[in-house]
Amino acid sequence: MIVISDTSAITNLAAIQHLQLLPQLYTQITIPEAVFCELTDFDPLVPGTSEVQTASWLEVRQVTNREIVKRLRDEVRLDAGESEAIALALELSADLLLIDERRGRAEANRLGLRITGLLGILIEAKHQNLIVAVKPLMDALITTSEFRVSPALYNQILDMVNEG
Repeated sequence: MIVISDTSAITNLAAIQHLQLLPQLYTQITIPEAVFCELTDFDPLVPGTSEVQTASWLEVRQVTNREIVKRLRDEVRLDAGESEAIALALELSADLLLIDERRGRAEANRLGLRITGLLGILIEAKHQNLIVAVKPLMDALITTSEFRVSPALYNQILDMVNEG
């Protein structure tokens, strides 16, 4: 299974000490160079910086089709990481793209990519009994990572995992 990730799933899971869910769920994750740079080139460091530099389950790949990246940046107005993640998912015919940003998700859907976001990862982790409950992790994301979840979506997620 080919799984491509944008930055948000990695940083947010690292921020709540649950980055291990990615290799537990998907075995191997591939990120484009722009995502690697977003994770490692900032001072202060973002959550997950040290982990991504040593993780055996993470592969960094270069996007070869720069035209797609340019179009996504210029026309759709996505950042470098999102643009390269979508482009790499297309190039590798990925089975799944991990992405949270609304415009990026909409464009990935339009291009026919199968996507999930951070909340989908938590739902899947609960279904596979990797975590006991989604609610405390969603609450941690909201407080530590300033992750935004509408009250309606929050309640919908809790209903989906029988925590409502």
